[in-house]
Amino acid sequence: MGDISTNEEQFQALADNSDEGPFVMLNLLKFKESGGREAYLRYVQEANPYVAGVGAKVIYSGKANELVGGDQTWDAVMLVEYPSRRAFLQMASDPGYLKAHAHRVQALERAVLYATDPMPMRTILSG
Repeated sequence: MGDISTNEEQFQALADNSDEGPFVMLNLLKFKESGGREAYLRYVQEANPYVAGVGAKVIYSGKANELVGGDQTWDAVMLVEYPSRRAFLQMASDPGYLKAHAHRVQALERAVLYATDPMPMRTILSG
């Protein structure tokens, strides 16, 4: 449960995806009790130039409040729009970003990342 490591198989699937369009990365974040928020702030400050450098932007960030459904609690939710999967992979392999990423690892008890693509509601409902 405390694992925040990358799912290598899914990371490879992201790399192999031929879609060259923009996508949104959903981040569900649970901070470590001691110093987690502060370490995450350091991560955001240091990672931001690399995020912006590939043309990505945070389109939403919010504090997770009342849990209405499900059984896992989170501290924060963030949506980051990337111009492409290639841009994300470029950022994620940059040595400077990887240095900043160490603060993220230090900050989080657990996290979920989902690469999401736009889909009309009728598609979701039709299966």
